[in-house]
Amino acid sequence: MIVCREFESALCAANPRWFSTEGEEAVLVGAFAALEAGDIGAPHYRGPFVAYLMRGADMKTLACQAFGKAAGYNKGRSVPFTGPPELGFVPWVAGDLGSSLGIATGAALALQRTGSGGKACICSFGDGTANRGDFHENLNIAGLWKLPIVYVCQNNGWAISQHVQSYLPAPVVERAAAYGMPGVTVDGNDVQAVYAAVAAARHRAAKGEGPTLIEAMTWRKGGHWSGDKALYKDAAQRAYAAPDPIELLKGRLIRDALASEDALENIRGEAAEQARNAVAEAQTRSDAGATELGEHEVFA
Repeated sequence: MIVCREFESALCAANPRWFSTEGEEAVLVGAFAALEAGDIGAPHYRGPFVAYLMRGADMKTLACQAFGKAAGYNKGRSVPFTGPPELGFVPWVAGDLGSSLGIATGAALALQRTGSGGKACICSFGDGTANRGDFHENLNIAGLWKLPIVYVCQNNGWAISQHVQSYLPAPVVERAAAYGMPGVTVDGNDVQAVYAAVAAARHRAAKGEGPTLIEAMTWRKGGHWSGDKALYKDAAQRAYAAPDPIELLKGRLIRDALASEDALENIRGEAAEQARNAVAEAQTRSDAGATELGEHEVFA
């Protein structure tokens, strides 16, 4: 989570259009830590890089991707959130919200149809995306066909400038029953709780028992993107401070004598330096050019 925060902070400082994950790291790390070998991950646009790093992606290559550089995994030719498929991720995170739900559900169908027993897909998305038709269509078919997939709704209370109370009449998780799957609510600021819930759902899916919908409750600390000053938030919303997932875990580690405060601060310092260096180097790399447009193309 420290690596996630420091890398994302460096990206936000250099790119005003980046989507901050500050305060939401526990959902991302906890959910995608539950992936096992051969599984497929499908993160969404807010915080996908930490999922990629956890599976072996190179930080400098990801940083290049964030700035549209040719050295990025996507060669600078798509939205920057796309993950390297060779590491077991769905190949595209499109700019149109909800489309990755369909790709992830299709990946789960492929796992089922090819007899890849014991494997599953984990797909994350936001509470705003949960109100799109893609959500209904894909969860409905996943429930019907008992596909091996775990849907993780990263509910941070906001859909761009709209507070959750203006568009969600009931919790997202309550929809699970209509799709014939279990629904689980979890504290999205507690990385251990998120991991436990997603790992259990992943195990269930891999056994052929079908999908699960998990709603991880967290809070978007700032604006929709790093350059968004969030002037639409009222005074109480701006002042609200949700529990910091890093501080929660830090307290437990120190309490249980699993790590010292000095050791954790050293980790933070090393992560911050690594992130700054990756972003600084990425900014010096060449932009994607027209000469490479015919390379690495995929046609369907």
